[in-house]
Amino acid sequence: MLNWIFKCGPKAALAGLATLLLPAAASAEGMGQSLPGQMTLQAAATPIARELHDFYHLTNTIIIAIAIFVLILMLYVMFRFSEKRNKTPSTTTHHTLLEVAWTVIPILILVVIAIPSFKLLMNQYTYPKPDVTIKAIGNAWFWEHEYPDFGNFSVTSNMLTDEEVAERNQKGIPTPRLLGVDNEIVVPVNKVVHVLVTSNDVIHNWTIQSFASKVDAVPGRLTSTWFQAEKEGVYYGQCSELCGLNHAFMPIAVRVVSDSVFSEWAGAMQAKDRKKAKEILDKVALEQASMKTAAAAE
Repeated sequence: MLNWIFKCGPKAALAGLATLLLPAAASAEGMGQSLPGQMTLQAAATPIARELHDFYHLTNTIIIAIAIFVLILMLYVMFRFSEKRNKTPSTTTHHTLLEVAWTVIPILILVVIAIPSFKLLMNQYTYPKPDVTIKAIGNAWFWEHEYPDFGNFSVTSNMLTDEEVAERNQKGIPTPRLLGVDNEIVVPVNKVVHVLVTSNDVIHNWTIQSFASKVDAVPGRLTSTWFQAEKEGVYYGQCSELCGLNHAFMPIAVRVVSDSVFSEWAGAMQAKDRKKAKEILDKVALEQASMKTAAAAE
């Protein structure tokens, strides 16, 4: 245990200080996926994710402040009341003001945490009227997504092999290993999307970190989440419930596009012209990658 503390303690402290001192750093980190060495959360892409980030920074600030205060207090007590400096120990057993303080202050801290916590929970589970509804179905070990508002066509997503990832990267479409899929989910930007989640076999979990969406896919039950992506691009997630042999290899990829592109893609899917739909997404992926590269160069 001590070895773990000495090994991991400095890294945890550094991450905590980064959260306390640089709460806005997440906006500079990867949008839609984590980056090597990243200590902060993935950049928020929805109103709920932004609210969750604010709550995360608030609680971490309180936790680190309490930890620093207790550390300073312990060092002071060790120095001030050591045997060398305090040969005759005090017989004081009660201090009314101190006892009131250590009762009232924790209550106030909990109230400060509770108010934004309850507000966040209410917003997470208050579903606005949907513009698009998607049904996500977990399977061992891949995802299937149905679009009931558009003829109930389905999109089956399997993880890309290393060779397929390399091929897409050569085309100029950035595709991360173990996160890229053969068929991405497509949603329009700035639209409310309801996701109905279930499973055909065991419990899975539908998670997109940048959307702050995370919900179990339970066989025989229908759970749900919602998001409103505010920026075009691709956002990755993974099954976050231990579901068996290939649990680590069933990623989710959501491509956020303009209304016109979404309508064109949905029309191609309804017409069962998957080749055209694939060409539309590849073209959009190249355009989004070029825009991201240009923005990074500025």
